[in-house]
Amino acid sequence: MKTIYVCVGSACHLKGSYNIIDRLQKLINDNKLMDRVLIKAAFCLGQCTRGVCVRIDDGPVLSVSDDNLEDFFREYVMGG
Repeated sequence: MKTIYVCVGSACHLKGSYNIIDRLQKLINDNKLMDRVLIKAAFCLGQCTRGVCVRIDDGPVLSVSDDNLEDFFREYVMGG
C-alpha cells in the first residue's frame, strides 16, 4: 500500500493543503484505489517555501498545487 503524506503545517495550509487532500481523495476514489493508497496528514515536511509538500512513503518531498496535482497523481501514484 502506498501512503501519501500531505503537509498540513501553517505554510502548506495557507497554500491549500486541505484542498489538495480533498482532490487526492477524489482521484483515489475515482480510480478505485481505496485499498492501495492511503492519505495521511503530516505536520511539516521541511520544504515550506515550495508549495503544498507531499511525500509518498519514504520518497522525496514534492511540491503539489492545484495546477499540477493530476500530473503528480498520474506519475507518482498511478505509475505513469
